[in-house]
Amino acid sequence: MILEQHYLGCLSQASYLIGDETTGRAVVVDPRRDVAEYIDSATAHGLTIEKVIETHFHADFLSGHLELADATGATIAYGSAAETEFPSDKLAHGERIELGDVVLEIRQTPGHTPESISIVVYENADDAEPHAVLTGDALFIGDVGRPDLMSSVGMTAEDLAGQLYDSLHEQLMSLPDATLLYPGHGAGSSCGKNLSSDTFSTIGEQRSTNYAVAPMSKDDFIAVVTDGQTAPPAYFSFDAAKNRENRDILDETAAPVAMNVAGVIAQQVRGAIVLDTRDPNEFAVGHLVGSVNIGLGGRYAEFAGGVIQPGAPIVLVAEPGVELEAKNRLARIGFDEVVGFLADPPRAFAEHPDAVTQSSRVDAVELSRARAEIEGLQVVDVRQPGETEGGIIDGAITIPLTRLNQELSRLDAARPTVVYCAGGFRSSIAASKMRSAGFADVSDLLGGFVAWESLVDA
Repeated sequence: MILEQHYLGCLSQASYLIGDETTGRAVVVDPRRDVAEYIDSATAHGLTIEKVIETHFHADFLSGHLELADATGATIAYGSAAETEFPSDKLAHGERIELGDVVLEIRQTPGHTPESISIVVYENADDAEPHAVLTGDALFIGDVGRPDLMSSVGMTAEDLAGQLYDSLHEQLMSLPDATLLYPGHGAGSSCGKNLSSDTFSTIGEQRSTNYAVAPMSKDDFIAVVTDGQTAPPAYFSFDAAKNRENRDILDETAAPVAMNVAGVIAQQVRGAIVLDTRDPNEFAVGHLVGSVNIGLGGRYAEFAGGVIQPGAPIVLVAEPGVELEAKNRLARIGFDEVVGFLADPPRAFAEHPDAVTQSSRVDAVELSRARAEIEGLQVVDVRQPGETEGGIIDGAITIPLTRLNQELSRLDAARPTVVYCAGGFRSSIAASKMRSAGFADVSDLLGGFVAWESLVDA
C-alpha cells in the first residue's frame, strides 16, 4: 500500500494519495488546486489515479477535484448527501472501494458539514482491523471540526454539533486504538480552535488527549465545541459555494503578464487591487500608492481572503521570480483574477517616485505618546478573539484581520489610526488595506501587542 500525506503549510491543509502497488490503482483525497505533485508522485510509484474523493465541501480552500479529473480522467466522488453541478459519484455509508488488496470503507460523519465523510483504510481486504482512517474535518488531532460554518445557509451550529457528537462516538471513536488518524488540517487552520501541529496520530491517543472526545453528554459537547471559535476568513462562504460549481480549470503553469507602472496604475484606476507580496519592512520603505501588503512568507492566501473581495482583479508586486507562486497561491482559494504583475519593482519605483509612498510605523513608546497627545486617536486590534481574551490596549476596537473587509465600515476613515496585531505582520496588512480604502492617517505598531506589553510591564 502507498499512503502519502501531502501537507500544505500555508493553509495547514492535508491531502492524500492512496494506492495499491499490486494493481497500480490509486485515489486522491481532498486535493489542493495545483495538482501536479499528485500526478508526479503517482507516476513515480507506477500508479493510475482513478478517483478523487472529497470528504466534504471545503470552505478554506478551492479543491483540485476538477483539475485532477481533467488531467487524469479520474471520476469525482462525495458522500451521498452532496449535490454538485459537475458529474460526481455518490458514496454510500459502508460502501467499500477496492483498489486491489487495499480497500477503502466510507463512513458518513456529518457535523462539520452535512455531507462529511471519513475514509477507513484497510491494507488488506481480509484484515480484521483497519490500518488508518482519513477523517477530513470531522476529527482533528487535539480538536474536532467547527460546526458553525453552515450558519449562513440556515443550519444552526447546535444542530450540526449534535450530528458531530454522534459521528465521533458511533463512527470514529469506535475504531480500534491502534488505527492511525490522518486529519484534513493541522495547527493554524480556521476549521477548528485547538488543532495540534502534529500531522498524524492514532484513535487511542485522541481518546486519551483530545478534549472534544472526552466523556461528556451531547449537550455538554455542543456547548464546548461551539464556544470560542475564531472568526473565519470572509472568503470561506465563497469557497464553499465554488467547490460545488462547475468552474474554470486552473493552469498552474501559466505565469501572469508583466506590466509597467503605467499599466498597473491603469488597472488600479479601473478597480484592480495592487497586491504587494513583499516583506512588510520592504513594503514600508517604498510601495505603489494605494497598494495592499500581504507578505508571501505568511498565510498569504488566507489573509488575502480576509481583505480582498472575491472576484476583484489583482495586480501583483513581487520579488522577481515568485510571480507564478504568488498567483497560484491565490488560486488555491479561488482568487483567479490576477491580471498581471509589476515588472522589476526596484527599477519601476526608482523611475516613478511620484507613484511611490512609504508606510508609517510606530513603536510602543511612540504609540503611548500618541494616545496621550492625539485627540480622537483610533486604535484597532486585528488579532483573533482567542488572542484578545488575554488583553487588549485600553480602548482598542477589535476586528479580526480575517473579517476586516466586511467590518471596515465600523471604523472612521477620517480619524488618525494605529493598527496592531501580535507581532507586526498582520497589522501591516490591515494598515495597508485601510490606506487603500481612503483612510487618511494610518500607522501600524512595530512588534505588536508583545512590544506594547513589554513597555507597560517595564
